Amino acid sequence: MSQKLEVLIVEDEKNICDFITTFLSAEGCHTETATKGKEAVSMIASHAPDVVLLDLGLPDIDGMEVIEKVREWSSVPIIVISARTQEDEKVRALDAGADDYLSKPIGTGELMARIRTALRHSNRLKTGAELYTKPFHARDLTIDFEKHLVLKGDEPIHLTQIEFRIIALLAQNGGRVMTYDAIIRAIWGPYADGDNSILRVNMAHIRRKLESNPAEPEYVFTEMGIGYRMIEDESAV
Repeated sequence: MSQKLEVLIVEDEKNICDFITTFLSAEGCHTETATKGKEAVSMIASHAPDVVLLDLGLPDIDGMEVIEKVREWSSVPIIVISARTQEDEKVRALDAGADDYLSKPIGTGELMARIRTALRHSNRLKTGAELYTKPFHARDLTIDFEKHLVLKGDEPIHLTQIEFRIIALLAQNGGRVMTYDAIIRAIWGPYADGDNSILRVNMAHIRRKLESNPAEPEYVFTEMGIGYRMIEDESAV
């Protein structure tokens, strides 16, 4: 990364904090650390980091509360790094406003990839929806948001209106996990009953049309019990 990235690491376990700090420093990032939730909220307000790496099990307030407080006034990318592996914890964190969720122990390569994805999505939000006029490209898949057109190679893929809205939403958030509830609210509205079955049926139809082998998807991946993640837009990398 050409510009020095400002990363706030919120972690009360010193060995993990030191490990992440050492790695990110070697990658050319500038790091700050916080060991408590209230301290983290204050530092996010005063230091305005580019990205926050957040543990949930903090000694004063829970990391989930940190997410909720920060999301009242900031869209800074927040990546949760936690030993909590239960699906409901991941769903809660993502629905509260976290951009991503990594379970400990973490791989350094994956961490940098998730940071890059979170930053790209944050930049798209700041730039505005006009950036979505640019087509999505990944492998041989093209999604043209303006023309409502999906191509696999040179062959058009015929999707229903709902199917296109789902795949467009996932593509616009390429590389990020979107929870079932977040997708349902975006497609069917805030008063949808939260039943995942209609989403799963539509996703099954989408996969049959997009994937060479729906059992081994290349484009849309299932995060079991949580939601879906679209392959990242290669033109944005």
